[in-house]
Amino acid sequence: MSPLGIATGNTWRGFSLVEVAVVMAIVGLLLGSMLYTLSAHLEQRDETRTMRNLDDARELLLAFAIVNGRLPCPARESSSGDELGDGAGACRDAAGNDEYYRGLLPARALGLHEVDAQGFARDAWGNRLRYAVAKSVIGCAASPKLPHFTSAQNLKANGITCQPADLLICRSAAGVSAASCGAAANSLTNQNLVVAVLFSPGKNAALARSGGVDEAANADGDAVFVTHPPAPQGAAGGEFDDRLTWITVGELYGRLIAAGLLP
Repeated sequence: MSPLGIATGNTWRGFSLVEVAVVMAIVGLLLGSMLYTLSAHLEQRDETRTMRNLDDARELLLAFAIVNGRLPCPARESSSGDELGDGAGACRDAAGNDEYYRGLLPARALGLHEVDAQGFARDAWGNRLRYAVAKSVIGCAASPKLPHFTSAQNLKANGITCQPADLLICRSAAGVSAASCGAAANSLTNQNLVVAVLFSPGKNAALARSGGVDEAANADGDAVFVTHPPAPQGAAGGEFDDRLTWITVGELYGRLIAAGLLP
């Protein structure tokens, strides 16, 4: 008598190997579908959480500006989540090196609650959120006192005719330099619009996978950044899953004017 069988009247009919294989294939497909659905759900959850963290940080940066009359400087690994500046608004370390473009979000200074043991804000994959702030200005009514956006005294004295002149968002790293997106069609913003950039280096950074040239443009310490929809390994600009957001000069001035801090 076959161990794989069912009773039919007074006889037993065994399952054939083909029938068993079909059942196992169906079970495998169902399990695979369930695992894929679960994985997609977890990916979407992490994406939503990361974008929420960035949006919260963006609003807290604007709130910080209303309370302090300026934007904060970036933090560094050694600053325990606090901004790194010289006390007069200039974003530089103890050695005098500028720290405007390659720093971390100063989460402790902003009052963010979801931080790691060192006081830094994180994305859903455990990466610390990055932050850059404009250093250069153009269009001021008189010779500006610098820094502008990170000094309450200078920002008020220089006035709202001052526009940022350095931070730039590009569609890809193809043809970019430290100060240009290259072709005009590659520019998402111009250099007179963005006062602050926040970004998450994405899941691939948590997995210690190196992205391509597009992600490298966000980690090289200059004022030019790249953003576009996620791209897999083998894409023209390499794997890309950074998440970026930014604050415009109009938003910053608008909030400060509404709060009675400007002009």
